[in-house]
Order: sequence, then C-alpha cells, then structure tokens
Amino acid sequence: MKRYTITVNGIAYDVSVEEKTTFQQPVAAPAPTPIQTPTVSNTVPVSKPAEPATAPKVKEIPTGSLGNIKIESPMPGKILAIKASIGQVVKRGDVIVILEAMKMENEIVAPSDGTVASINVTEGSMIESGVLLATLTE
Repeated sequence: MKRYTITVNGIAYDVSVEEKTTFQQPVAAPAPTPIQTPTVSNTVPVSKPAEPATAPKVKEIPTGSLGNIKIESPMPGKILAIKASIGQVVKRGDVIVILEAMKMENEIVAPSDGTVASINVTEGSMIESGVLLATLTE
C-alpha cells in the first residue's frame, strides 16, 4: 500500500493506494480524509460524455435494371460524386464514381467497356466495403 498526498483546489488529501497484480472487481473504498477541513463545498456535477456522432448509413438504391458487370466498392467511404449516368456508354478506365476514403478522393472506374445499366448509390451516402456501386452491360 502506498500513501500519497494529493492537493485538489488548494485542499490537501491523504490517499492510500493498493497495488494489485490481477484484475479484481473494484471494492468501494472509504472517501479520502482531508488534512485541512474545507470551509466551502467544492461539489462539481459530472456530466455524461456525449455520444459520438455517426453518419447515417445509406442502403443501396437500385435505380435501373442490373447489368451483368458489377462495380463494387473496394473500401468504406463517402460517395463524393457520380460521374456516369444510366445509359451512358463507357470505356474501360472511365470514372464512374468518386469515393472519399481516408481523406483521399478515389476514382472508381469501369472494369471493361459497356453501358451503365444502374447506379446504386447517391452522392453523400456513406458506404461499406463491397457495396454495389453500379452495374454495366456489355
């Protein structure tokens, strides 16, 4: 057991601390005894920390018939822009969607030549890895 003197707001407290090597359920300890008697109560209300804000998840939104070539998200992120439209003819390497992940803009491109059959996400939506972004027909 170690003894410490801790000063809080100008009031010194004598505190005993016991070191344990294994985890045990905490036991209610007696309140520390002040060395000098305070004349004013220094009770400060403790507020619960705020819950972290999370962006709402958006499900895939089918906007046309599905094509036979699927374009899926390689990583989680936010859809910044949709660069292709349904019915547009695209060539291999043409940008379909801009995906922001880890503060970087990633171009998601057409894996082959074809026609955009569906766009399955909306700008601003948060997506997970593997989500269907769009489909193409050959």
